[in-house]
Amino acid sequence: MAGGDLTSALLKSVSRSFYLSLAVLPAAVRPAIGLAYLLARAADTIADTKLIDRRERITHLLALHGELDVASPGRVEAIVDALRSAQSLAAERALLERLPECLEGYRALLAEDRQRVHRVLETIIEGMTEDLARFPGEDEGGLAALETRAELDRYTYLVAGCVGEFWTEVHVAHRPRLRHWDLQKMTALGVRFGKALQLTNVLRDIPRDLRQGRCYLPRQDLALLGLEPKDLLDPKAGRALRPLLVELLNLALDHYEAGWQYTFAIPKRETRMRLACAWPLLIGLRTLDLLAQAPNWLDPKVVLKVPRIRVYGMMAQSVATVWSTRALSRKARQLRERIRL
Repeated sequence: MAGGDLTSALLKSVSRSFYLSLAVLPAAVRPAIGLAYLLARAADTIADTKLIDRRERITHLLALHGELDVASPGRVEAIVDALRSAQSLAAERALLERLPECLEGYRALLAEDRQRVHRVLETIIEGMTEDLARFPGEDEGGLAALETRAELDRYTYLVAGCVGEFWTEVHVAHRPRLRHWDLQKMTALGVRFGKALQLTNVLRDIPRDLRQGRCYLPRQDLALLGLEPKDLLDPKAGRALRPLLVELLNLALDHYEAGWQYTFAIPKRETRMRLACAWPLLIGLRTLDLLAQAPNWLDPKVVLKVPRIRVYGMMAQSVATVWSTRALSRKARQLRERIRL
């Protein structure tokens, strides 16, 4: 199977929403971005395989990182053999089984693109290994927490903000219309774009993460409200926690504003890139809207997910307006005004 076909087939199975974003991108940037996503998703699968001891998962993540530098006979096969049978989802098992082909595709990239993929994956894997070391438990009995807001900001950078850097570098390298961009400014906006999406995930997944032993809400911020991480396991703590949640939601909105600035700076003729940026922003803001309307963010029974039909509707509507900065700006403003608490 050719590299493009491999990327397309695997993306369809592991992330339909990202597959749609990748499919709309210009052909020149798809190989690097698609392979970077698949390798990051493989790393995420390794990190989340709970049937494997955490120390072993870190070892396998570091082995995957090593493969980005030098191919070592048997190293990838050892990763696949150790983790394949522990996957309950067929798509993730298939991704691990095709990991050798993904790495072959990575090595076949242009040298500059390969270096960009290497840098972003190195950062993402660093974030994953830190996460595994920081949160030693697998359930609420081993609950641990970040200590400071700075640690939360670092986490959102390591696992998502760095993708904004990567995305910007790849597009500037391959799209002549972006050569006029102020790379430093646009990279900074791209980092905040990624942080917006990851902070949304943090806020949405609080109940689930708590029951998996992870509290991304900083202990110092909780202490100011008279709370400890273990208190959040009781949904009744939702009222006391709400001031911090509102503060973080508004921080996420500020990051989304940077994401829109990034999108508006894309030349109108780069319609595909504009769409690929507008879609995650619109979906993320809809998710924040669900959070803002939820009576209790700590209730584990509440599922906060934008319905697929709504996602497709937003995507279809945006196709007609993506060329208009005014129309996109108006939509972003409407969503922001609806959400801000």
